[in-house]
Amino acid sequence: MTNLGLHSPLLQTVRDLRTKAGRREQGRFAIEGPTLLAEALGAGLRPLAVYVTAAGQAALPASAGLDDVLFAVPDRAMARLSDLESPPGILAVFPLQRTTLDDVLADGAPGIVLAGVADPGNAGTLLRSAEIFGFSGAVFLGDAVEPYNPKVVRASMGAMFRLRVALATPAELAAAARRAGYTIVAAASDGEPLPAFDFSPRSLIAIGHERHGVTPYLPLVDRTVAIPQRGGGESLNAAVAGSIIFYAFSQRLGAGVTAPETRRNP
Repeated sequence: MTNLGLHSPLLQTVRDLRTKAGRREQGRFAIEGPTLLAEALGAGLRPLAVYVTAAGQAALPASAGLDDVLFAVPDRAMARLSDLESPPGILAVFPLQRTTLDDVLADGAPGIVLAGVADPGNAGTLLRSAEIFGFSGAVFLGDAVEPYNPKVVRASMGAMFRLRVALATPAELAAAARRAGYTIVAAASDGEPLPAFDFSPRSLIAIGHERHGVTPYLPLVDRTVAIPQRGGGESLNAAVAGSIIFYAFSQRLGAGVTAPETRRNP
């Protein structure tokens, strides 16, 4: 383990990972806390560096074998690095996972599309629900929140590390879906009612922007599905709506919805 002082130049590069520009320039992202670190390690990811305070060191996952990438930092330094109001004392840096759109669609397993989803909490929750209900990949369209936003990663509760996640433009997604024989199904208030909706096993379920829905992406959508409402209220939260549709999809197709095994990142 290497000890770093409060003003170590190395720490500024780590602090830059709090921004989208910094993550893109360095090709890295950061996660915080023992739980997320354990999830990442369990998914087969290897950190480039792990920064810990004295308290954080005691909370490291057992038998993690991180001595060669471990850096001890003062509490004040961790406060500068952390994206959280109360830092947990562990911050790990990983390389961005470069998954292609074709890789997401390669085995015919169902996937989800975040079509302009802007809220990072919603995005992370959608990833979490997608994994639970048997989806193996997710596509973030160009103007959706960035998948490696710290709030997205936290809200995904480790699903981010196990799903195949790709970035794409609407045109790229439409072309790839056609090549791979996928049907793009979008949540929309005027779509076919969910209880009787006949899903194709090779589907991409698209959830749109919290306020604008999927309207900007309708040219690439093959079908739309709606969740019937009995009570009042304008609409469901994007993550809630997506989770309901994912569940209905899994129930409709039964065992056929689940890929043989969710591929772990290398």
